[in-house]
Amino acid sequence: MGADLQFELCRWDNKQHSQAFLNLLNHYMSDPMGDYPALEASGQKQLLADLSAHPTAEVLLMSLNGQYIGMSTFFVNYSTFKLKPYLYIHDVVVHKSQRNKGYGNLLINELIRMAQERGYCKLTLEVRKDNPVAQRVYRNLGFEAGTPEMLFWSKML
Repeated sequence: MGADLQFELCRWDNKQHSQAFLNLLNHYMSDPMGDYPALEASGQKQLLADLSAHPTAEVLLMSLNGQYIGMSTFFVNYSTFKLKPYLYIHDVVVHKSQRNKGYGNLLINELIRMAQERGYCKLTLEVRKDNPVAQRVYRNLGFEAGTPEMLFWSKML
């Protein structure tokens, strides 16, 4: 019997979905590419409340044979130049036990399919300069530095 790979949008009122999201996010945060402490219970509760109330936040969950192995947090934004919405990919996580098997490609391809189906004009994301594996995945899927190339800046508050 072949592997059963499924994608579904996270429903915040579904305990299994919200727990899978938190487990995968904490897995990513604890990873060297996340480089951040995992959320404690109070932070998890706040995150679920904040994201479920955010009007453009969505999470795509990926499961294999009933086990959640990956997810992407994304937000719908709007291009004032293109006059259309676009999908901003914030987190991409594939569980360490399932990496290097093509699941990251499949997850991003599903986001691309969804964005096309919704009539969005593009997808954007950030990728760490010291993460060549992710950069290769994104390049192979047609992502590239913007033209003209943009810099990602932030100001901590």
